[in-house]
Amino acid sequence: MTDTPSGSAHVPVLLEQVVEALAPVDKGVYIDGTYGGGGYSRAVLAVADCKIIAIDRDPDAQARAWEHAGKDARLRPAPGRFSELHLAARANGHEHVDGVMLDLGVSSFQIDQAERGFSFMRDGPLDMRMEKSGPSAADAVNLLEEKQLSAIFHFLGEEPASRRIAKAIVARRADTPFSTTLDLAGLIESTVGGRQGKRTHPATRAFQALRLYVNDELGELVAGLSAAEDVIRPGGRIVVVSFHSLEDRIVKHFLRERSGNAGGGSRHAPEAQRGAAPSFELIARRSIEPTDEETAINPRARSSRLRYAIRTDAPAWGEADGYTSRLPRLSDLEGMMS
Repeated sequence: MTDTPSGSAHVPVLLEQVVEALAPVDKGVYIDGTYGGGGYSRAVLAVADCKIIAIDRDPDAQARAWEHAGKDARLRPAPGRFSELHLAARANGHEHVDGVMLDLGVSSFQIDQAERGFSFMRDGPLDMRMEKSGPSAADAVNLLEEKQLSAIFHFLGEEPASRRIAKAIVARRADTPFSTTLDLAGLIESTVGGRQGKRTHPATRAFQALRLYVNDELGELVAGLSAAEDVIRPGGRIVVVSFHSLEDRIVKHFLRERSGNAGGGSRHAPEAQRGAAPSFELIARRSIEPTDEETAINPRARSSRLRYAIRTDAPAWGEADGYTSRLPRLSDLEGMMS
């Protein structure tokens, strides 16, 4: 997610493609499940006289949505998580909507603010909480067992040195708990041997894994996709922009299976229901990627992928299964904090 308001240094990723895929119409009702800086919402409202229900779990993004709504009554802020977007629609008087947009991952606002603790490029508190509440990344690093940390780094970060990093963290925290981003990043770098000519920082995957875990982002995605299936009317559209392989894998499997184009499942997606009528029509099997021109202007767009589908008139399949059962539960971590 890289949405920012007009005039900022950042621009929404795949903006034209998102609007084209959503195909907004006058008098339509749409959900922006990840409002961020409002870039997608503004673009949609610019091409159609429609209504947008703007959801975001980040209090800072909620404030931006309320500011936007003060200038355009067609935008209706709905603070909360996109896993409950069907409830947000009904709270705004709509049993069904004409489309849903999801721009996954962390926003430029969150990355650029050191005090949010999302980036290892700026020193700040080891936080990473989108909602500014609940267990933080520091709580996870300082309280979870070595095997639990290793599982988080392995499954959510696809980190090959997950065991070494987890072991080093547990050994170091016995003397001094972790509290800042650069402290943890430095420990990881010394553990895996530095950059060694690589373009990415050695802490990239571990930080991604912690962020995904603390915010239960993949679980939210699975629930959000099912909620969108429930609330989108026949002929309506779902549009999802993802930024790394785990997110894109979940979206790809979900849309393929529910369009009748998938066989078995994976650890990131449940096996397709046998005999269920397709609830989505998949327009293209391949994802839409940014152009070379866009990535040159906005390097953060480099890893983005867009997938979309059209809702059929078949009944919703219901909630999808979880993405994995091998991770420590956030509720357990909350218990350790009390």
